[in-house]
Amino acid sequence: MLRHVTRRLVVRAGGSWHELAAKSHSSPRSLSSLLGKPLPSSSRTIRKPQWRIQHVRMMSDYPPHFRIDMPALSPTMEAGTIVSWSVSEGDELGEGDLLAQIETDKATMDFEAPEVGYLAKILVPSGTPDVKLGVPVCIIVEDKDDIAKFANYEPPAADAAPAAAPAPEPTPEPTPEPVAAPPPPPPSAPPTPPPAAAAPPPVTLTTPPPQPAGSPRIMASPMAKALAARRGIDLSQVVGSGADGVIRAADVEAAPVAAPAAAAAPVAAAPAVAAPAAAAPPVVAPDGSFTEIPLTGMRKAIAKRLTQSKQEIPHYYLTIEVVLDELLSVRSQLNSEGTGKFKLSVTDFLIKASSKALLDVPAANSQWADTCIRQFHNTDISVAVATDSGLITPIVFTANNKGLKQINSDMNELKNKAVEGKLQPNEFQGGTFTISNLGMMGIQHFTAVINPPQSCILAVGAPEKKMVPADNEKGFVVQTVMNVSLSCDHRVVDGAVGAQWLDSFKGYLEKPLNLLL
Repeated sequence: MLRHVTRRLVVRAGGSWHELAAKSHSSPRSLSSLLGKPLPSSSRTIRKPQWRIQHVRMMSDYPPHFRIDMPALSPTMEAGTIVSWSVSEGDELGEGDLLAQIETDKATMDFEAPEVGYLAKILVPSGTPDVKLGVPVCIIVEDKDDIAKFANYEPPAADAAPAAAPAPEPTPEPTPEPVAAPPPPPPSAPPTPPPAAAAPPPVTLTTPPPQPAGSPRIMASPMAKALAARRGIDLSQVVGSGADGVIRAADVEAAPVAAPAAAAAPVAAAPAVAAPAAAAPPVVAPDGSFTEIPLTGMRKAIAKRLTQSKQEIPHYYLTIEVVLDELLSVRSQLNSEGTGKFKLSVTDFLIKASSKALLDVPAANSQWADTCIRQFHNTDISVAVATDSGLITPIVFTANNKGLKQINSDMNELKNKAVEGKLQPNEFQGGTFTISNLGMMGIQHFTAVINPPQSCILAVGAPEKKMVPADNEKGFVVQTVMNVSLSCDHRVVDGAVGAQWLDSFKGYLEKPLNLLL
């Protein structure tokens, strides 16, 4: 299966993608000789390309060129935002040169030029949001003299449509806007009344005259005021039967209708339907009282996944208290012996203890897969990291095979990448278990939302000093304790299983030397 035609050739054979280094296969005719034959020994197996290129040799009056489409930079990416172009139109490109920075649903990633040539035309300017996959973003040509020929180039309408801003589609034969009752009712109109023989003439609602300054206030219920406005009744002429003389709707209904309203009797039924909308206009916030913040790709992804989690996953929560005194002592000792080469954090111990507990209780290291429960052999621990763009969960892979020092090194690197927005998809997608630690922000207890498709997430609170009864002279001891809450997917992890996992986790933290076994 041919992927594209260029200076290199990428073909699919036996379910894998292969790159042919030979430059002799530069035309479609010469490629036909390869079909059905074994691949040359010079070919090498590569990962499936993430970009999509269309090599257009004949298209209207344009010379041969490469049309580069919005690439899929992550498995869950549906659209992206081009944050910035790293090159300008007319610049020469080498294969692998940085072409643009694209914001995906989780991070801002570099997009490299897949072809050698010259950037002839940028089709999607910087800052354009929600560009769908497959939408053309730029044109690359091999010959520098062809650049000027693409000055006014526009992609075909079928390809350009997804990148355009949402707009009403033009009708083939525009017709004058109907006056009586258009098929789609206006947004502010109430439900359509029973059909009438002919559209009635416009009717102006009569409203009670404003009260002169200094006149006594008229006490009436909201429904009575609306009914009076609809019927054109002066509330000052109505005697209220409610408490303290408050005018009720029944008082207005019993009051005689004013004489001018009699002339409108033939059409009195028409305004009765439209009156509620006029009596209760929508409340609009005053100008300048709020700021609308555009949604980033990451914020949209967070909203989508967490909404899906709460709607589809049956959560339940377990909380336990952990004594940290021995762990803090071991941590202090290890850091002092490290002589500045590393500085272990409580989170490093949490990752290692979670990993060990998952091996002890493998049912918690599982995922719901519709037709089965998938149980993992390694423990890949996701750790929630807050960034300016939102929450992201980089992963410490195979934490079960790593020591505290290696976990600390991995976490420091992942946190720096997360803050700088340089995480690659393979560094934050996947994971079998998640830890969310708000203890460093002073939060003592909270419950977290499960990160699908995982089945558990651990919410960690802040350590605090607590007096505990003891058999000594004082009658108590002061301990450093911490609350942790485990959110579980009840489809996969039963309550007893969650309790077993927490008991194992608590044991490792309170006896941290067991983490070395």
